[in-house]
Amino acid sequence: MATPQPITALQPYGMLLYRGPVHPEFFKIAGRKQSSHADFDFEAWIFPGGHVLRFEHATTTLCEVVTDKATELPERGLVTTLPCNGERDFEEIFGDRITFVTSIQTETLSEHLYLGTYQEMLEHGKDPAHLVTTWKETAEHPSLSLIEFQRYHDQVHVQTYHLRGDSLSVLRTQSILQAGVEEVEEEKPESDGD
Repeated sequence: MATPQPITALQPYGMLLYRGPVHPEFFKIAGRKQSSHADFDFEAWIFPGGHVLRFEHATTTLCEVVTDKATELPERGLVTTLPCNGERDFEEIFGDRITFVTSIQTETLSEHLYLGTYQEMLEHGKDPAHLVTTWKETAEHPSLSLIEFQRYHDQVHVQTYHLRGDSLSVLRTQSILQAGVEEVEEEKPESDGD
């Protein structure tokens, strides 16, 4: 007989993709960073246990939201919802050629590994370029959320980490948002001279 999997704090988590902005009133924002470029604007919000990434290019806005309270968010503009359990990859092109690629990974750790990872991420979060928030609820161990990103001329690479002390779990996402993706022309067959 199979042993049932334990329910973790990460099971209700989802990644929601919106075509359009999401209002900040839905989140208890602990920090935000903005970055502007000639071709796009990018903004990241962090809150305990989740994040919002907003990427705007030309007339299209795409928002990535990771939260365990997906049912409390509006459905207007919602394109898709991805569960954040296990491992998964997703890729899509939106509107005026915004390419979105993401990878989601979750893991439950031993107490020793979780505490080591927490300390490592706490130290990593001291970089002023990163967004980090920590909290402790009823769990014995503290929790942490962290966002780091690198901006390039036509894209942003974002790594997020959400560590939950109540389940000793880690949710990691890696997303690439790219503006102005050129369409690839199909090769025409060569003529044989007929």
